[in-house]
Amino acid sequence: MKSIGSIIKSLQNIMWKDPGVSGDGQRIEQLAWLLFLKVLDDKDRELELLDDTYTSVIPAKLRWRTWAANAEGKTGEELKDFIDKVLFPKLKNLDVSSGNKRALMVREVFEGTNNYMKNGTIIRQVVNELERIDFNASEDRHLFGDIYETILRDLQGAGNYGEFYTPRALTEFMTDMVDPQPGEKILDPACGTGGFLSSTVEHLRKKLKTTEDLKKLEKNIRGMELKPLPFMLAVTNLILHDLETPNIDYTDSLNREYTSIGAKERVDVILANPPFGASVSDGVETNYPLNFRT
Repeated sequence: MKSIGSIIKSLQNIMWKDPGVSGDGQRIEQLAWLLFLKVLDDKDRELELLDDTYTSVIPAKLRWRTWAANAEGKTGEELKDFIDKVLFPKLKNLDVSSGNKRALMVREVFEGTNNYMKNGTIIRQVVNELERIDFNASEDRHLFGDIYETILRDLQGAGNYGEFYTPRALTEFMTDMVDPQPGEKILDPACGTGGFLSSTVEHLRKKLKTTEDLKKLEKNIRGMELKPLPFMLAVTNLILHDLETPNIDYTDSLNREYTSIGAKERVDVILANPPFGASVSDGVETNYPLNFRT
């Protein structure tokens, strides 16, 4: 069994050979959607063991275990065609009419995501490397947390993505200083890759006593993110922190009128690093009174 660090290094080396991937940003996005499906499937398997009635929101033929887990499975043009013509279109249009929040989460993740890789044989090599990681094994999950941080740090050097990542030492320090308590509602309205939210989960987990407390925690921790790549990374980050359906909205938190924010949406704690460098939609500032604008 390779170390997880060498698996990620190997993944990066394999991806550079693909003619469709240009630059760190695309490489990270490619790795991110593959990781998302792998993490989700590992978690689905865990939930299936714990609950006989649980069924994945992803249709059987689109699940990681069906098309990716078999090392001798689809490859070359067949695999590339499956990803481009079946997997992505169906996940972007996943049926959410039942109101299942996990299904909506998957659909939102894929709405803003693209497959850049053009070589199906190289995609198979990447998938086979990822298959070496078991996200239900505590050792792999713990080690992967560090590797995940490395991927997020890479964002800082990938064009304009640096704004979405706050170093873990900083998110942990700020979370400890603010000291959110069990039962409090916590929000990051510009959550990026979910650093403050995952730090909050770790901070509060020490204070929780039952699995019921963890369910309440899932409802009380909320984020918003308007860019697709950090949104996907934030969702994956929180799933790795054992939140079954992370409460992250794929939205621009500023793109609504100040007067429409009611008492029900009030929170007890805001932990955030506002992205002052980011561009926002024209006219957004008119949603807020003059004295609240910067």
